[in-house]
Amino acid sequence: MAIPSSPSPRILVLGIGNILWADEGFGVRAVEAFHKAYEVPDNVTILDGGTQGLYLVQFVNDHDRLIVFDAIDYGLVPGTMKIVEDDEVPKFTGAKKMSLHQTGFQEVLSAADLMGHYPERLALIGCQPLDLEDWGGPLTEPVKAVIPAAVETAVRILRAWGVTVTPRSEGAEVPPLLENDIDFENYERRSESATLNL
Repeated sequence: MAIPSSPSPRILVLGIGNILWADEGFGVRAVEAFHKAYEVPDNVTILDGGTQGLYLVQFVNDHDRLIVFDAIDYGLVPGTMKIVEDDEVPKFTGAKKMSLHQTGFQEVLSAADLMGHYPERLALIGCQPLDLEDWGGPLTEPVKAVIPAAVETAVRILRAWGVTVTPRSEGAEVPPLLENDIDFENYERRSESATLNL
């Protein structure tokens, strides 16, 4: 008698942050870069969580495992990436109130826990920001430079969890993750044009 195979865990790869405040946008830009570079199977959802706060609890509830990209004040050198996993994550998402969304995400985890849907595995890929005060400004260079490493870290974690992650072929059509011209290329180009026109 064949043993039925267990269903694949539902995994959420989530970027949170606010692209309007310079390095606050790290999480959104990292998840966007991941989406552009890799294809994932149907049991994996890629989501720009932006600043949705408690609205994200429904997505956390629907998934078994969670990877989060976010700008986190670890008190380290700007542009330093740090990975925190499982039970250690709530300490860092609430360690220092850097922004509205950060406190909100700690509340999301607490709400998921109360509802009996706390992720069985959890990984936070955080980057130490340099500038959170530049309204409408792009990511700073040290933070932008760490995005490829953050993406590869997410790939490594997913593969360790048994997920097949496939690089997109060169020139492949990628469905947009961010709409209304707030994707990295359009938004950053607009910021650069505004600077040049000053």
